[in-house]
Formats: sequence, C-alpha cells, structure tokens
Amino acid sequence: MATAAAWWEALVAAAAVNGGATGSSTTVVSICVFTTVLCVCLVAGHLLEENKWVNESITALIIGCIIGAIIFLLTKGKNSHILRFDEQLFFIYVLPPIIFNAGFQVKKKQFFHNFMTIMSFGVFGVFISVAIVSAGCYWLFPKVGFGNLDAVDYLALGAIFSSTDTVCTLQVINQDETPRLYSLVFGEGVVNDATAVVLFNAIKNLNISQLKGGLVLKVISDFLYLFATSTILGISIGLSTAYVLKALYLGRHSTDREVALMALMAYLSYMLAELLELGGILTVFFCGIVMSHYAWHNVTASSRITTKHIFATLSFIAETFIFLYVGMDALDIDKWKTSKASFKTSISLFGIIILLVLLGRAAFVCPISILSNNMSGSSERTPITFKHQVVIWWAGLMRGAVSIALAYNQFTFSGETSDPVHAAIITSTIIVVFFTTLVFGFLTRPLISAMLPRHSRASSRGHSTGTNSPKDDFTLPFFSTDEDASGSGIVLEQAKRSISMLLERPVHTVHIYWRKFDDKFMRPIFGGPQSH
Repeated sequence: MATAAAWWEALVAAAAVNGGATGSSTTVVSICVFTTVLCVCLVAGHLLEENKWVNESITALIIGCIIGAIIFLLTKGKNSHILRFDEQLFFIYVLPPIIFNAGFQVKKKQFFHNFMTIMSFGVFGVFISVAIVSAGCYWLFPKVGFGNLDAVDYLALGAIFSSTDTVCTLQVINQDETPRLYSLVFGEGVVNDATAVVLFNAIKNLNISQLKGGLVLKVISDFLYLFATSTILGISIGLSTAYVLKALYLGRHSTDREVALMALMAYLSYMLAELLELGGILTVFFCGIVMSHYAWHNVTASSRITTKHIFATLSFIAETFIFLYVGMDALDIDKWKTSKASFKTSISLFGIIILLVLLGRAAFVCPISILSNNMSGSSERTPITFKHQVVIWWAGLMRGAVSIALAYNQFTFSGETSDPVHAAIITSTIIVVFFTTLVFGFLTRPLISAMLPRHSRASSRGHSTGTNSPKDDFTLPFFSTDEDASGSGIVLEQAKRSISMLLERPVHTVHIYWRKFDDKFMRPIFGGPQSH
C-alpha cells in the first residue's frame, strides 16, 4: 500500500511540476486504470448475473466506490477520481450511444401500441413531478435552514430530480413474459430523460425578471417547440439515411461503409440538435427508431448483425462507465469541503428530496394508469393492474447519471464550484443517486418477484397486445385498392366500419391506418419489408 501510494503521489507531483508530456502520461495512466476497472466490472457483472439482489448497475456503482476509496487513501484524502467528470463529455460522448441504442433496439410494435400511455407517463408525468419537486424544495428548504436559491434554481431542481433511471428494473423485467409492462417502463424511461433534459434547457433560458405572470406558459411553449423540432429533426435524418442506403446500395462494394454511415449519421443527428440548441436525446432516439424501421433493412445481412451488436456494445460500455464514475464521485472530497452545510442539514436535504421524489411519482403514475385503462377499454389491451402500477412507480424512483450531469450543468462551472450552497446541492444529488441506485436497486428484484409471480406473468402472455379478432383485418377506405373501391356503397360501408372501429379501439385503429400508409407510401421509398 505504501509503495502504491508513493507511486501515485510521485506521478501526480511530476505532472504538476513538469506539465506537458508528463501531464499526457498521467492522462494515459488514468485511462489505462479506468479501462482496467471497466473490464473488472464486466467480469464481476457476469459472475453475479444470477444473483437475486445485485445487478450490473449496482456492481459498477460498488466497484466505483471501492476504487474511489482506494484512490482517496493513496492520495491521503486529496482525490478520489481516476478521471474528472465533465458534463459536456457526458452529454456529447457517453449519452448518445445509450439513447440511440434504446431507439434502435426498441420493440416498435409494443412501443407504438402503448405510445399514448408512454408519452403521458414520460411527458405529463415529468411536468407533474417537476411541479411537485420544485414547489416542495421552495417550501421546505428554508425550513431546514437552507436557502439562497433563485426561482430558476428551484425549477432546475425539479427537472434534475424528475429524470429517472430505469436500468435496474429493466434488467429484472422479462420482456417476453410481460411485454406491455416492459414497453411502458422502457418507453417512459427514455421519454422521461428526453423530456427532463429538454425542460431543463427551457428552464435555463428563462429570464424571470421579464416574465412576470407568464412563467408557466413560457416554459410550456419553449418545451413544445424543442420537443417538436427535435423529433422532426431525428425522423428527417433517419429517413435521409435510409434513402441514401437504399438508393446507393453501398453494401455491394463494402459493408464497412454501410455500418459507418449509419453510426455517423446517428451521431450527426445528436450533434446537429445540440448545435441548433434542440433536444439531442429526443433527436437521436427517434433517429434510432426510424433507422431500425427503414435503414436497417437496406443493408446487407452481415451489416445488420454488425450494427445490432456494435450499437448494443457501445451502449453497454457507456452505461457501465456512468455508474462506475458515480461510485467514485461519491467520495469527491473537494465538494464535501466546499459545502458548508451541517450533517443535520445535509440529511434533511436528502430526506426532503427523497420524499418529494416518492410523492412526485405517485402523483401521476396512478391517475395516468387509471385514465389509460378507461380510455383503452377491455377490448383494446390488458389493463394496467395495481401491481403493474407499483412496478412502474418503483422503476422511476432510481436516479442516475442524467440527474448528476444536469446538476453539474446548473450548479458548477467545468465540474467545480466555490459556492457552498451549490456544492451542497451537488453532494445531495450524489447521495440521492447513490442511495436510490443501491437501496432501491437492491430491492427491485425481490419486489418484482413478489408483484409479478411466475404463474401470473406466464398467464399474461398471449393477450397483452389485444385480441385476435377478425376485425383486425378490416380494410381502410383511404388505402384500399381499386378493386376494393369498385362501388360507392362499398366505400361508404368501409368508412362506417372504420369509424366504428376507431371509436371502439382507437390505438389499434390508428396503428392499422399507419401500417397501410407505411406499406403503400413509405417503404417503397425508404426501404423495409412489406407488412402482411
């Protein structure tokens, strides 16, 4: 231990004195150590695959904490990091592959079949949660002797602690056994993060002194603008990529070009959104969905296999990197020294935030679930049961790297702050992320096992996406063939039948309309197999 400590101190001292090449050497050493730790996380995660209490996220978090403690001891309390966190690095390099892969691998049929419910959870739910967390912090923080935050800071706190991390729950839920529940948790997780980031950016651009009474309308209008334009940009780039791959057929000369074009266009969508100050998460997510729906079918068989695995691998490494760093960041001595909050105040802040997170989730999960059940009807799909609502509520209690990155973005400059109040917010965010990931993550598998026993999960298969009624194959007058539309009476009858189906099973009917439109107009231009 003494030898290791001496080596580390000598390396850091040399970097400080000489700079230049020695600084580069220090960076190389840090990257080597971090890469080694990443490999250890992968092996440990594999060995603990069947463990009832631990998953890969928790494993990476614990290993990060252990490594941070070792470095903390080696440097005699001066440091706990191998690499210093930079929110720009996180948003530009680490987050895009995770979100793109989420869109690229999403089960589109389930996602769009539950689209309205997912968007309700991910968009309206975030607004409700932000309102509760912001108002709660504004009301309760001064009562524990903590203040000196302005209105934008309180609104930003609402967005920061409304961003969820559903990785722990998704690793436990079986997609084949409970497809609808998995789709809801997965879809809400991605849309939630995108909404939280877009809303956070809208809040940061607010000028409170000039708004007076129009604060809420200003936030909502900015959010709707960013949400719509980001989605359109992602869809446009995805369609452009699909058209180029279909028209040029790059695979006849090189499959490498196909894979490279898809990867670069996906990254370009994110960076272009950031350049235009839009929501990069939404853009790259919908770009991933469109690419998997059209572009993926325009490449060779080997390229399909390659893209599927390379995007999943990059996403997996990025997620492990995030949790590993959060574990090390929990012991960052500089932030704890800067924060002047007493132990009692820190515990009070932590308790307030956890309480508001719990209330914020409950305030929208149950009402939206009930509303979805009433709107869909029994013939549309299986309802969201109370046990499913508990799982959805629990899945959104974990906070992850997006919360950390947003907190750094709002309350630090290049990862550092000299303001004791801001430092206290950063340390509280770290504690919340660490606590929710570890404690709630540990309890996730037992909770889901209790809520969703094997026999009930198996019995829910087969009727999760609706019944196999003969009405499923009705013909839509707008997309019927000439033979189908040979008489005005037949067209009128089809129109009446379609309207009746739309009122009885709205989501299913819209899906049928889209499938007909997709087959007749979109796939011939952008590629993909015809539906039957």
